[in-house]
Amino acid sequence: MDREQLQALYEQEEYYWGKQPNRLAKRVFEFISKDKAKGLKLVDLGAGEGRDSVYFAEQGLDVLAVDISSAGLMKTLRLAEQKNVSVSVQEADLNSLCLENSIDILYSIGALQYLVPHNRFKQFQHFKERTVSGGLHVLFAFIEHPDIEIAPDWGRNEYLYQRDELQEYYRDWKVLDCDEWIFDCHSSGIPHQHAANVLIARKP
Repeated sequence: MDREQLQALYEQEEYYWGKQPNRLAKRVFEFISKDKAKGLKLVDLGAGEGRDSVYFAEQGLDVLAVDISSAGLMKTLRLAEQKNVSVSVQEADLNSLCLENSIDILYSIGALQYLVPHNRFKQFQHFKERTVSGGLHVLFAFIEHPDIEIAPDWGRNEYLYQRDELQEYYRDWKVLDCDEWIFDCHSSGIPHQHAANVLIARKP
């Protein structure tokens, strides 16, 4: 979706993506035990309305939610208040985002397609450099697939990844898990399918 579409969706009272965390968010704790997670710094790229950011904060992480939509970030803060946790927010375009401090975990689902192809290598290098040794990146990307058409709500500023593209950015890290699949989606109220890739990698 375009930025204007997201802003309009997030300005509505209800939470478009719901308030429960995505399954990928829970997978973070397959690689970092919850008792050791408290206080770790996590950045959620493309946090949307904050359902995953708030979940991470509930587990004791120090969370920065980044999104291009101010309305989404306002709902993130509202949800955090409802759950009695604290989440920091930053309105930013992922293409120009600069992380000032070191982080332990980088998490992103449903947002990496907004990184324009010619800018990806630079931004991934920056995110990797800001990550401490032993840190974790948990990433979801929409990918090209010969049997899948472009989604009806795909924005002009969204770009699919090539298959194995994420892996190429992390050749110098230890890849803990990498999976590719096709799934059904009903965003925008129109049934369609996506092909996706999830990469979980640890910095040496």
